[in-house]
Amino acid sequence: MKALIFAAGLGERMRPLTLHTPKPLLPVGGKPLIEWHLEKLAALGITDVVINTAWLAAQFPARLGDGARWGLRIRYAHEGDTPLDTGGGMLHARPLLGEAPFLLVNGDVWTDYDFARLPHAPRGLAHLVLVDPPPQAPQGDFALAADGSVQAEGSRRLTYAGIGVYRPHLLDDWQAVITAPAWINGQPAFPLAPLLRAHMAHGAISGEHHRGRWTDVGTPERLAQLEQQLGVR
Repeated sequence: MKALIFAAGLGERMRPLTLHTPKPLLPVGGKPLIEWHLEKLAALGITDVVINTAWLAAQFPARLGDGARWGLRIRYAHEGDTPLDTGGGMLHARPLLGEAPFLLVNGDVWTDYDFARLPHAPRGLAHLVLVDPPPQAPQGDFALAADGSVQAEGSRRLTYAGIGVYRPHLLDDWQAVITAPAWINGQPAFPLAPLLRAHMAHGAISGEHHRGRWTDVGTPERLAQLEQQLGVR
């Protein structure tokens, strides 16, 4: 299995820290956020990792190199100076991912979730890790049914953790759902969530509820809180 790490965002809410450093390279607990993921991926036995980049992209290979220090092979899917959003970013990286299911993780989250719990292949097109909604976004994203399917609506909504296993074929019919994407440097830019919701209607998205620790490290305040928590573990 290969892995894709989303690392192309502008990190606007994290400024001024991200004016000179991409958010996934900000240090917490003694190392950049993204290195927590690389260590977990290597421990899982994954060897091939694709990192999509845009903002301050040159800093990623300068810091991470080719991944050899973790026993990984890192390749970079550079999107240009402007990111293509999550769906466009996945589509752009798809040629590097092949046709087998791959693990996806957002580069700007921290969690104690054990990647080994993820299925090697989802029963449908994607398997998502969901968490309790954080205080800054209490509305949640999706609902998890008793049979493990993820639904667009429900009485109790959970938040997508930015972790999952995806089949590349999720993208096959993207133009049927995203009818008017933005175009950046000749490439389509669009979010992933509408594709997921469209396939939820057919029961093709499964999920699980992680009740452990998870942080969307989106602001300097949340980064400082996480640093404090990791310092007293």
